[in-house]
Amino acid sequence: MTAFLIRRIGQAIVVVLGVMVLTFVMIHLVPGSAARATLGTRATAERIAIFNAANGLDRPLAAQFWTYVQQAAQGNFGISYSQQQPVSTLIVQRLPRDGLLLGLSTLLALAVAVPMGIFQAVRRGRVADHVFTVVSFVLYSMPDFFFALVLVAIFSVQLHLLPSQAPQAETVGGILADPRALVLPVVTLTLGSLAGLSRYMRSSALTTLAQDYVRVARAKGLPERLVLSRHVLRNSLLPVITVLGLSAPSIVAGAVIAESVFNYPGMGLLFFQAATSKDYPIMLGSTLVVGVATVLGSLFADIAYSLLDPRIRHVDA
Repeated sequence: MTAFLIRRIGQAIVVVLGVMVLTFVMIHLVPGSAARATLGTRATAERIAIFNAANGLDRPLAAQFWTYVQQAAQGNFGISYSQQQPVSTLIVQRLPRDGLLLGLSTLLALAVAVPMGIFQAVRRGRVADHVFTVVSFVLYSMPDFFFALVLVAIFSVQLHLLPSQAPQAETVGGILADPRALVLPVVTLTLGSLAGLSRYMRSSALTTLAQDYVRVARAKGLPERLVLSRHVLRNSLLPVITVLGLSAPSIVAGAVIAESVFNYPGMGLLFFQAATSKDYPIMLGSTLVVGVATVLGSLFADIAYSLLDPRIRHVDA
């Protein structure tokens, strides 16, 4: 297990470095300049030159990238062009809010997708299975912003049941103090994850139900409830855990859209505002944080996988 962790951590470091290189290059290849976006279209050439010199944008890209790597290694992502605050401070302020939003939506999606997938597997080919399959494909084919707009149109505009804007508190406690305003953002992200997770759970449960140990358990007269909970559920969760660990980028991408639509004060909204104003430090810092989160999610998924399936630990040893 130790050798496995060391190898995976080494791979994670390589992946993070690759993310840093690709992100830096792609952001600087985008047409337009940060100086023009920050200072406005009427900024003079002299002001633009001063801005570029002050932020190191007049240096060669290789030198800028090396400075970025050195600062990132120290947890310093520079100063935001538009907000004039340390990017690390902005990210630290918003990470707990994102953790709340993503945590609630992921837990809710799993709470619905896991039993839904097992239910479909047990009733494979029946009417209920076909109905849930159609619902899953409809949800899977729709983008997150569509969910958000539909929910706002129905529950905020038509029914006046829920506010269209997310809680604007600065702390997690303040956000939780306004649960009604948190419903629509959480449901939007939940719907975006639900379809994929339920399909993976259904496929995994079908494979598990065909295994010999499940047939033996049923032949011994074990109640169906215990067969599903002791044998099917645990073994069917393995692929779902892996998919969940690797789905961090898509979940975060959905968070960017949801936070932009509902004005949720998280990293998604911060990144959206930085992208529209070409605020390079925020874009680079946010992307690196997401990349690290993705790598850690994959690592934790592998660890959880090995804990659920002892055969994996034996192979790694």
